[in-house]
Amino acid sequence: MTSKNTIGDHALDVLVVGGTGVDTTVRVPELPLPYADTYPVPPVVDRIGNTGSGVALWCHSMGLRVKLVDLIGEDPQGALVRDHLAGRGLDFAWAPSEAGTRRSVLLVDPGGRRLSLHDPRPVDGRRLPRDLYLPALRATRHVHLTIVDFSRHVYADIPAGTTVSTDLHDWDGENDYHRDFAYSSDLVFMSATALGGRREEVMRDIAARGRAGVVVCTDGADGCHVLSDGDRVRHFPAQPPPGPVVDSVGAGDAFVSGFLYGRLTGRPPEDCARLGALAGARACTVAGVDG
Repeated sequence: MTSKNTIGDHALDVLVVGGTGVDTTVRVPELPLPYADTYPVPPVVDRIGNTGSGVALWCHSMGLRVKLVDLIGEDPQGALVRDHLAGRGLDFAWAPSEAGTRRSVLLVDPGGRRLSLHDPRPVDGRRLPRDLYLPALRATRHVHLTIVDFSRHVYADIPAGTTVSTDLHDWDGENDYHRDFAYSSDLVFMSATALGGRREEVMRDIAARGRAGVVVCTDGADGCHVLSDGDRVRHFPAQPPPGPVVDSVGAGDAFVSGFLYGRLTGRPPEDCARLGALAGARACTVAGVDG
C-alpha cells in the first residue's frame, strides 16, 4: 500500500505514543505447556516487539508518514529497538527510563498461537517529557496512544481537530485503568477475548460515554465487529493468510494499522475493516511485529 491522500498541511500522518519493547520468542511444542523440567526448543530469538512498535512499523510500511515517541532503557534491549527502527528509516524520539526497556516472553505453538508474558517496566508517576512529543503532536493528522500509563497525560495536549485512536487490547469492560483511553479517543480498538457475551454492550458503552465515533472489536479468526456513528454493530470476516502461518504476534497491530490507513485515506468503515483484516492476515505470515 502507498498513501497518496495524506499530505495536506501536516508533516506527519500518524504519531504513535509509547509501547516499544523487545520480544523474546520461544517456540514450544504445544499450548498450554504441560509441566516438565526441561523442554528442548528451537533457537530463542530476541526481536523488536510490543504494540507501539507494531503499529508504527506497519503504518510506515503502508506509506504513512510516522513518528514514534517513547521511554526506553539505556540497555541492550533499548539499543535493539533504536537500531531496528533506524534501519527501517522510522523516525523515533525517546527519553531514558530508569526501569529499562519493556520486555515480553512469547511462547508460540506450532500453529502460530502465542502466549505473552509481558513485563511493562512501570515507573510510577513518570511522564513523557513534553518537548519530546509536542512538536510532532502539532504536526500530525492523527495520534495513536498505546495504553502505557504516561500516554493518558498526552490527551490534554492534543490540538482540536487532531483525531486520536487507542487499542484497549483484552479489556474486560471494567478495569478502571483503561477508562481514560476508552472514553477520550475518537477511534477505539479492542479485543473480544475477555468480553464474552458483553461485547456489544461494552462497545456501545464506549460510544455513549466517550467521544468515539467508531469502536472496533477484533475477534481473531471470526473477524471483527464495527460500531460506527451510533449505527448497528456490523460484522466483517477475517481474511485468509496469503501464505503459511508463522505466528499471530503483531496481527492485532497490523489490523489497527490497516484500519488507520483506510481512515486516513478517506475510506468508509467497511473498507477500513477489510484493509485491517488483510494486514492482520499478512502479519500472521511473518515473524514478530515487523511489517
